[in-house]
Amino acid sequence: MTAIPEFRPDDPSYFLQERNEVYRQLREESPVHWYQPGEFWVLSKYADVRHVSSDPATFCSRKGFRINDDIRTGQGLPGIPPSMLGMDPPQHTQYRKLVNQYFTHRQVAKLEPRIREFAREALDTISPGETCDFVDAVSAPLPVLVIADLMGIPTSERERFKVWSDDCIAANEGDTEAQGRVAELFSYVIAQAMERRSSPRDDLISIAANARLDGQFLTEAELGIFGVSLLVAGNETTRNLISGAARALMQHPEQREKLVRDPSLIENAVEEMLRWVSPVRCFARTATRDVEIREQPIAKDDFLVLCYGAANRDEDAYGPTSESFDVTRRPTRPHLAFGFGQHICLGAHLARLEARVMFEELLARFPYFELAGESRRVPSTLINGIESMPVTFRA
Repeated sequence: MTAIPEFRPDDPSYFLQERNEVYRQLREESPVHWYQPGEFWVLSKYADVRHVSSDPATFCSRKGFRINDDIRTGQGLPGIPPSMLGMDPPQHTQYRKLVNQYFTHRQVAKLEPRIREFAREALDTISPGETCDFVDAVSAPLPVLVIADLMGIPTSERERFKVWSDDCIAANEGDTEAQGRVAELFSYVIAQAMERRSSPRDDLISIAANARLDGQFLTEAELGIFGVSLLVAGNETTRNLISGAARALMQHPEQREKLVRDPSLIENAVEEMLRWVSPVRCFARTATRDVEIREQPIAKDDFLVLCYGAANRDEDAYGPTSESFDVTRRPTRPHLAFGFGQHICLGAHLARLEARVMFEELLARFPYFELAGESRRVPSTLINGIESMPVTFRA
């Protein structure tokens, strides 16, 4: 078995630096890699990640979908039901249908004026020549405002929602203080849902609160985890996509110049941004029977980690320029930034729209923003995120 020196995919601090060199080594030397300390397999090739994602009967989510999943570590809270990410068909399909109508391409397109308004409001706080934290000023406000709006959260509570979303990621890595604050979010969502059950509105919480599965309302705990999942999924992916993509544009000014000269390229560029950044680092599956991947035996109940960031730069999928950032790329295969198969991201259309609108507005107003210091990454095995990034905005 090939050894990958110092490879620690279950350690959040390991990802305080980019690990694309390690991902390349995995693809070339050990595409089905056994990580002994965590007792799981790591998959880094595009075809393998896509194959496993497409077969929930053989590779299930219900036995854990995160590297350090509570189900595996035994640290989960009793009575807390799984999120949609930890479900398999047909249960997953039932839950997804509850709100799927809100996230179709047609429905999401109707949100563009509101999203553009939020994007402009964020940029209005910045003056030409000013240096500030890009995350706080640009990438964080937009997605949390959009998902809070869809959930029907009062404007006065939306700043708390941003903090709670950050807490959810920290709690995933074992931060006990963050776990306590997530419990506050859980209770808040339940209270909102109970209010909507008696007085429904046109929002996602009302839909969940009044839905029936097999003739029964969702329990309070199910509503709580449903709301928390919506917040995190609706906020973290888009926020870290925008931050990571802005950093890529600053590191590749020739690519940014293409977008400044021809804004019609931005929609295509968002797909390259998603591939390049891969905002969700990885998810996991468990084998339900003995199988083989690349002639490597995988035993029933073995845990497999799907590395989207590695798969999205696979030379076999994207050719010899797979590790180049190219906003004009016309990929021969769809990227895996939103996952694949049954668990493909419910909010994919929304994330694409938010990113497109934000970069249209940003590049029109501040086409020559540049790094003004070191950025700090989020210590997370789950999210490929930037915690802070000082940027100077130039018109």
